[in-house]
Amino acid sequence: MKFAIKLAFIGWAGLIGLAAQPAFASDYTLEEVVNGIDMPWGIAFLPDGDMLVTELSGQLRLIREGELQPQPVAGVPESYYAGQGGLMDILLHPDFAANKLVYLSLAVGDRDANTLRVIRGRFDGASLEDVETVFEAAPTRDTPAHYGGRMTFLPDNTLLVTVGDGFDFREDAQNRANHIGTIVRVSETGKVPADNPYVDDPAALPEVWSYGHRNAQSIIYDAGTDTVFQTEHGPRGGDELNIIEPAQNYGWPAITYGIDYSGLRISPYTSYEGMKQPLEYWDPSFGPSGMTVYRGDAFPDWDGDIFITSLVFNHVIRVDMDGRVSGAQQILFDEIGERLRDIRTGPDGALYILSEGTGAGDGRVWRVRATNR
Repeated sequence: MKFAIKLAFIGWAGLIGLAAQPAFASDYTLEEVVNGIDMPWGIAFLPDGDMLVTELSGQLRLIREGELQPQPVAGVPESYYAGQGGLMDILLHPDFAANKLVYLSLAVGDRDANTLRVIRGRFDGASLEDVETVFEAAPTRDTPAHYGGRMTFLPDNTLLVTVGDGFDFREDAQNRANHIGTIVRVSETGKVPADNPYVDDPAALPEVWSYGHRNAQSIIYDAGTDTVFQTEHGPRGGDELNIIEPAQNYGWPAITYGIDYSGLRISPYTSYEGMKQPLEYWDPSFGPSGMTVYRGDAFPDWDGDIFITSLVFNHVIRVDMDGRVSGAQQILFDEIGERLRDIRTGPDGALYILSEGTGAGDGRVWRVRATNR
């Protein structure tokens, strides 16, 4: 399918009053790579061009030479598949070509006591071997929701992991003595780095990197700007794009641009001293899940821009970026017509999108490439 790029620019505070205005002439081709994936959640690109995709229902799937392999990857531990829980993100070690290490985030436990866990294992081409736990969020909770679960590596090979607020435990996001509503930083093996901000604070868990988060389902380190970008689900309104820095309080639930699902106010404050403001926020909520900072040759006009998938409106939002400064926004790829879970920049410079499909086992991987390439 070939498409001229359709533009709709969005006001700073949300998705209100859309108007189509052409900004530049460019074409893209949207291609279905594979289908038949059960609730795809995360994707990683192997050095040989193959792909690994997680299914929320607990399987890790291999796409080899453009074909979805019939058997899931063996050796993946069982996850707690309920509500929003299951097998979530996937991330390759920066030195994967040499050590074959794959990192997975998943919900574990049962209805009465469950939490987020990060594991790693060596991928031998068909199975995951030598699996070990890298991180487990504390305490457990009794809600199958708001796990966070996205991961990114920093240049020093330490790992950032988003941990959600469990939906019913939002006040704990202001408490550094637990992992609820935080971003944590651990070493590649799971140890606490000596330079973590709260490592010497007896009132905080040493893994905590930042806090005051609701449910962050995307995080990415961008080497081009030496910046960690993160998106976060708001309640009814108040979805956020943030720049993540250590030892910072991002405010939830003390400050928010959203309201409760009941229509009641969560907080009278949208800002407060000592709490970070988002780079952007959206009202109404669009359900930000996956994100990439585009760094590739296929679409030079998009270099450095942020792309965010929408679970609510079934499209991708492009945020025009000038370094760490955000600008105009653009709606793209709404012709897919399905909930979009993740987006990544492939090694070929194309964008790859995970869509959930219209039913169980109907998820897809899409490729967006420049038409003239």
